[in-house]
Amino acid sequence: MSESCRPDGWPLASVSEFGPPRAGEFRATPEDFVVEEILGFAPEGHGEHLWLWIEKRGLTTLEVVRHLARACGVPTRAVGYSGMKDRVAVTRQWLSVHLPGQQAPEDLAEQLTGCGVRVHEQVRHPRKLKRGVHRANRFSLRISGEAISDDLEARWVWLCRHGVPNLFGPQRFGPGGRNLARARAVLARGWRKRDDREGMLLSTARSYLFNELAAMRLAEGNWCRLVPGDVAMLDGTASQFAVEVVDAELSERADRLDLHPSGMLWGVGDSLVAGEAEGYERAVAERHETLCLGLEQAGVKMARRALRMRLDQPRLEIEESVARLDFHLPRGSFATAVLRELIEHPTLTLPAEG
Repeated sequence: MSESCRPDGWPLASVSEFGPPRAGEFRATPEDFVVEEILGFAPEGHGEHLWLWIEKRGLTTLEVVRHLARACGVPTRAVGYSGMKDRVAVTRQWLSVHLPGQQAPEDLAEQLTGCGVRVHEQVRHPRKLKRGVHRANRFSLRISGEAISDDLEARWVWLCRHGVPNLFGPQRFGPGGRNLARARAVLARGWRKRDDREGMLLSTARSYLFNELAAMRLAEGNWCRLVPGDVAMLDGTASQFAVEVVDAELSERADRLDLHPSGMLWGVGDSLVAGEAEGYERAVAERHETLCLGLEQAGVKMARRALRMRLDQPRLEIEESVARLDFHLPRGSFATAVLRELIEHPTLTLPAEG
């Protein structure tokens, strides 16, 4: 099978229950897509790093990093952040900047305001803010269009009950899948850090392979239940354990979203899967040999990711032709994966195998 991609997407979980979703609009304005980082701990109030709780509109996280570094007169590597947040959105998150023995510029907040960044709080902490340390993200989204129909609430209730496929969103693959095409080219000739300094292409390739595995299980209807040989992950944690036999207790725990089947984030290391679950990973490796070998040769360490995510603190409000969705997701999970189950929109299309 060819490794070229086509823009017709991976399967939907809810389509067998409701059919394809209707056309809808989202993110018509930044205020329609609000994201707030939930850190899970508080900065200590002292130390070499200044932490800033900021709000941005129309900017990527990396653009804010550059603005902050310039305002403080430090290299961008002195600035830390936990998660990448969307450009077309209102997003609130923490950033840190290393200022040992230095005070922040008195007009720092004013400088950042001029760049489109509002500073809500400044506090010291002993350590740099590292990637992936926040606990979750809080989303508040508005959608409109034909999708605001009689079955929208039923779809929402179904997702709250059964969970949502934990797919990586289309933004991970770039417009038209361009990041994926670049990742294929770089991994085919041998990955070098100078070609991918931030590791974005490695991340793109791993995300694609994970989605391919998830798509197989979506197609067979077992994306939300355990199969023999699976590695189960406890909801909301990185804790995992191998499943030899799927007994009634494990099935009941998966049914109430207490634990989820997992899929590989490709790299070097021994996978704990066996039996039926191992067959899916073997199929991905055979279908995408270039990407898998390229990641292993690049020395990326294997990891695992839950195939399903639970909508925490979900709420739906519908007023005439507009719906508002509120929910929390674990870090690393994509709100666009939720939206694609509820509305049809060109920007929610994910690259799939051709």
